[in-house]
Amino acid sequence: MSKKESIITDTSDGKWEFWIDRGGTFTDIVAKSPDGAFQNSKYLSENPGQYKDAAIQGIRDFLKIDNNKKIQDFDVASVKMGTTVATNALLERKGDRTLLLITEGFRDLLRIGYQARPKLFDFNIILPSPIYEIVGEIKERLSSVGEIIEPLDEVKAREDLKCARAKGIKSVAIALMHGYLNPIHELRIAQIAADEGFEQISISHEISPLMKLVGRADTTVIDAYLSPILKRYVSQVSSEFDKNYTAQLLFMQSNGGLTDANVFRGKDAILSGPAGGVVGMVKTAKIAGFEKLIGFDMGGTSTDVCHYNGEFERSFETEVAGARVRAPMMDIHTVAAGGGSILFFRDGRFQVGPESAGASPGPACYRRGGPLTVTDCNVMLGKLQPLHFPYVFGPNADQPIDVSVVENKFKEFADEISIKTGNKPLSALELADGFLRIAVSNMANAIKKISVQRGYDVTKYALQCFGGAGGQHACLVADALGIETIFIHPFAGVLSAYGMGLAEIRCMRESQFERSLSDYKDALALLSELSDKAIDQVASQGVHREHIIVECRAHLRLKGSHQALLVGFGNLQELKRRFDKAHRARYGFSSDGRELIFEALSVEAIGGASEIKETVFQEVKQDPVAVDSVKMTSHGELIKTPLYERSLLKPGQCISGPAIIKEPTGTNIIESGWSAKVNKFRHLILERQVPLNRKEAIGTKADPIMLEVFNSLFMSIAEQMGATLANTAYSVNIKERLDFSCALFDSTGGLVANAPHVPVHLGSMSGSIKSIIRQNPNMRKGEVFVLNAPFNGGTHLPDVTVITPVFDDIGEVLFFVASRGHHADIGGKTPGSAPPDSKTIEEEGVLIDNFKLVENGNFRTQETRQLLSSGKYPCRNIEENLADLAAQVAANETGVQEVKKMIEQFGVKVVHSYMRHVQDNAEECVRQVLTRLTGGKSEYELDNGEFIRVSVSVDNEARTAKIDFTGTAAKHPFNYNAPLAVCHAVVLYVFRSLIGAEIPLNEGCFRPLTIIAPKGSMIHAEYPSAVIAGNTEVSQLMCNALLQALGVMAGSQGTMNNFVWGNDKMQNYETICGGSGAGLNFNGCSGVQTHMTNTRSTDPEILEYRFPVRVEEMSIRVGSGGNGKFTGGDGITRRLRFLEQMTVTTLCSHRRVPPKGLNGGEDGEVGREWIERQNGSIDRHNGNDENELYTGDVFVMQTPSGGGFGTKN
Repeated sequence: MSKKESIITDTSDGKWEFWIDRGGTFTDIVAKSPDGAFQNSKYLSENPGQYKDAAIQGIRDFLKIDNNKKIQDFDVASVKMGTTVATNALLERKGDRTLLLITEGFRDLLRIGYQARPKLFDFNIILPSPIYEIVGEIKERLSSVGEIIEPLDEVKAREDLKCARAKGIKSVAIALMHGYLNPIHELRIAQIAADEGFEQISISHEISPLMKLVGRADTTVIDAYLSPILKRYVSQVSSEFDKNYTAQLLFMQSNGGLTDANVFRGKDAILSGPAGGVVGMVKTAKIAGFEKLIGFDMGGTSTDVCHYNGEFERSFETEVAGARVRAPMMDIHTVAAGGGSILFFRDGRFQVGPESAGASPGPACYRRGGPLTVTDCNVMLGKLQPLHFPYVFGPNADQPIDVSVVENKFKEFADEISIKTGNKPLSALELADGFLRIAVSNMANAIKKISVQRGYDVTKYALQCFGGAGGQHACLVADALGIETIFIHPFAGVLSAYGMGLAEIRCMRESQFERSLSDYKDALALLSELSDKAIDQVASQGVHREHIIVECRAHLRLKGSHQALLVGFGNLQELKRRFDKAHRARYGFSSDGRELIFEALSVEAIGGASEIKETVFQEVKQDPVAVDSVKMTSHGELIKTPLYERSLLKPGQCISGPAIIKEPTGTNIIESGWSAKVNKFRHLILERQVPLNRKEAIGTKADPIMLEVFNSLFMSIAEQMGATLANTAYSVNIKERLDFSCALFDSTGGLVANAPHVPVHLGSMSGSIKSIIRQNPNMRKGEVFVLNAPFNGGTHLPDVTVITPVFDDIGEVLFFVASRGHHADIGGKTPGSAPPDSKTIEEEGVLIDNFKLVENGNFRTQETRQLLSSGKYPCRNIEENLADLAAQVAANETGVQEVKKMIEQFGVKVVHSYMRHVQDNAEECVRQVLTRLTGGKSEYELDNGEFIRVSVSVDNEARTAKIDFTGTAAKHPFNYNAPLAVCHAVVLYVFRSLIGAEIPLNEGCFRPLTIIAPKGSMIHAEYPSAVIAGNTEVSQLMCNALLQALGVMAGSQGTMNNFVWGNDKMQNYETICGGSGAGLNFNGCSGVQTHMTNTRSTDPEILEYRFPVRVEEMSIRVGSGGNGKFTGGDGITRRLRFLEQMTVTTLCSHRRVPPKGLNGGEDGEVGREWIERQNGSIDRHNGNDENELYTGDVFVMQTPSGGGFGTKN
């Protein structure tokens, strides 16, 4: 099917141009004919019975060339294509067999990654499968400044290469520690690989010349894995042309620029298709006069959203299909909400997706027996009309969508929900409208993540809608965000293909440059060198040098911070001013006065764009004529609605909503209160004419539709707070290891929503809020409180909680927002605040209880500094503490503002009611799991010979459970004591994980549970007990004990392997991964964080750059997991050499008693530590111990593995 359009370009060279988006399902082609007119067509990407390649077939069809003839050069000027060939190969793991060569000691680094598990509450941890087939460890080593410490062992490198070639492997990825600083070893290995006959050689310093070995190595592997696939595809396309052809064959890169097919690489192909959509969005919107855009590309299975404000936004570190890509890519956020997203009623709530009906069977209306989906909602509501939708359904692909089956299914679904809830059945229309509202809410929240969370006011933006399903939802999504303008181009349905033709040829070059701003001249020299290389590559693709522009940028960050911001390069004053502007926009406060440093430099050479000039048409004054009148539901009302054909609309004509405008590639719904105008370019501009009444009268009675909307809203607030905190924090702990949590509470301190960041924080902050309420009966606006007191709702002293009350207009407290972050040092006997032998809380640092951090809106800096420097063991780095506290205050303010917006929309009574309703829903979810759970007992032995004893008794009929820790050991003489808040967090984590569904985490989860934790025991510590290990170690041990009592899972490593080291100048705190336990029908996972923690590890190159240490090994202890029918996960080995004297402290469990197997499974292995002294001697280091390490000493940690499950046959 093709369609001729009235858009022309400035020039025509008498040849065809083809702009192609080869997607996973469809291939869209926009063809510019020799006379400058445009046509478009759509093909199935895979149709082997009809053609070998959809793109080539499309070109042949437009040129009317037989399949047995070559495409002649004189017919075609250029082919510009985006393709998902590489993306699909990555998703399906169908790239070329690849060898990874990496520095010795790091064979498992990419498998371990940053040690976090992808799904917090899944006992069966499934990590993405690696894309390399074999790893070879290379004997060599560079220092953190690129100096050779150990020369390259060329013999070993050649042996590894020969072995891989003998197995038929032809691709190799070479990634060595600090290779980006000094490529000498990588280059030599590449020469050897060429000698040995490797056809694809990817070298990390060329692929991604930036710090972070994990991301750089992953990117290099991706390049080696995918580039051969692309080369073969390019060759296949090229072979269809006459052998002497000179037509340009260009491919879209993930960064939004075209490049010659011969230099198109795997690492740059991941977002090849979607990037074209962003370019098309920007170029077409500029013609219409829009500069600030939110891209909204909604397809069948997902929705892509993006943000534009004068320049393309790119991400320089992205995770795609489980692989970390450290290369510039368009910053596109995807949410699993498309037309095919399936509708569910689960856990007492209406839910949309993430599962999709796909193309087959597709939505229920497709006549293939599919489930109800978002598309069916629009059919039910009359927004998709059978007479005005393609007749491509049924056995002969000639029938319309089936409305009757949709109506019947919605009626049956309404009855089913009524039986489950006991409520009066909703009508089919009400049900469809409710589900649609939830889908819109999900999409709006996705847009908030790339806009509001980054400091942009979306109400000042236009929503540019494209993709097949976007026009059906654009008005509703815009209303949810407060956007009042929508732009829909005539090529909206094929905008990604159109964007391919409008894009420029781009080449980006970047380099690490960790230097002070005082090294400005060196920065200029490096930028000049990078610019020359980028210009050469663009010029080599036929662009005249005088037509190439170069944009230079700097990645700048505050000294001591680790979050860089990208700004345009300029003189020193311009750099500082631009950084401060970007900092204000992102974080809401000025960076003025703090020292800036460079992190990296980048250049972008740009040229060769197709200039477009869209035809200007004369505007008319006559009213548009509808082609039909149909019934449609808009904002809950069934209204007689005119339906228009877009091709018949003329410039100047205006349509008031509600209305439907159909076109060949989509349907556009103009909701009540909106209007649509055709401008002089025949663009469709939608504007809100009637101001949106944001106050909604929805009532205070629980409505299952609004329950899901509010659940999403409450969680979104906590997540937005978390984004602010991660962005604004100073310390590595919070910013990179993400050791923090944010939450929303009701006026009594009851938890409403807790963003699931760190499990040990779950549900444990409520006690802190209630403590502040008790001690401050007369709170005032402008006050913020801070505490870390473990006996008033805290966990341990480094976890500092900042609490902000939210008031109404008369000064009554409505809600609370709070953020808890782990501070790297809060004082105490040892650096990092984790003394292994502490006996009282005073020895662990500064105790904060009910301190007013902000008064009358002013941060009490001096008083806070005095507090942090008080006591016998004051904080060692007060400025860092103050910076993190300020970040927590900023995070809370984000929460305050979002709560106020919610109240403004719904009213305080409704919000309060739904806070109770979501708690009731969480309670019901826990009660449901209790109907099928059986109790049990456990006596869990600790390394010190004490026991945690727990008995779980379940009343299935009453749907309640009692978790009784009676008999657990008394207060530990040192620091293995957990506050009651930690005990509650463990119970909540276990029962939430047992539910196995996405439920809200709030106070309601506790209602069916009775927790008995004897006062004065090691799990209910009282002042002045030392508790540093309670939060980290006792929580893990309690979790293992509880899961063992329930018979669910064998013991995981049962420790966080706290590794704290430092001196008076610097401190670092890490938790190290290990093995998870096996369970019924699943093996344990190796080298991963388990249960009560999920903090990230620091990249080895970053660690070595920041601290005087050298990471020598990070590998999996293969075979250490307990055997059984299902095997426990393995622990890891980590070797760290100290280059300066440091005090090392560890708090670790399962060093004597191994993690237990279950149901006949064998135990895992214990962990162990030792010190290899510079003089060759070996010193033992206990699990809970402190030692001095001197220059050259190596600290070795082996972490415990998981137990096995079931008897091995």
